[in-house]
Amino acid sequence: MRRPEPVRPGPGQESVWDYPRPPACVPSTESIEITLGGLVIASTTRSWRVLETSHPPTYYLPRESFGPGVLRPAEGSSFCEWKGEAAYYDLVAQQQDAAPVVAARAAWTYPLPTPGFSALQGMVAVMPAAVDRITVDDEVVQPQEGGFYGGWITSKVVGPFKGIPGSWGW
Repeated sequence: MRRPEPVRPGPGQESVWDYPRPPACVPSTESIEITLGGLVIASTTRSWRVLETSHPPTYYLPRESFGPGVLRPAEGSSFCEWKGEAAYYDLVAQQQDAAPVVAARAAWTYPLPTPGFSALQGMVAVMPAAVDRITVDDEVVQPQEGGFYGGWITSKVVGPFKGIPGSWGW
């Protein structure tokens, strides 16, 4: 499939086609909340956005923004040509007197990120489709299609976004 025609951004929007390659790591003070099993499991106003051509931003939150017991180390790893080797977490939401809600391998971190992404050390990203809801400045995040990438789609970004069927070669 050939490269698609980028959507022109409106006022206050960014086009993912203007994001760089290799990706950039940009600090953010947007208010973020992540909900699983009806509980807010993470909340912060201090994060990093990874911006890469054709991808909606992926947000990385400080580990300490997650509640106690929420991050449970999970099996397996993966490798990113830009950031290095990722380790995974299950997300666990535990309500009193109820069985825990578990989102398997729904979060990841880079324990020893490459030098260009050292800001991500101690930070955790979450796959939006694996949790009940994520908000950025009170706007509900739409998960990136495809299940492979962990981008967060809000009204602030326009695509088209990699991940849709036929986009592997973009």
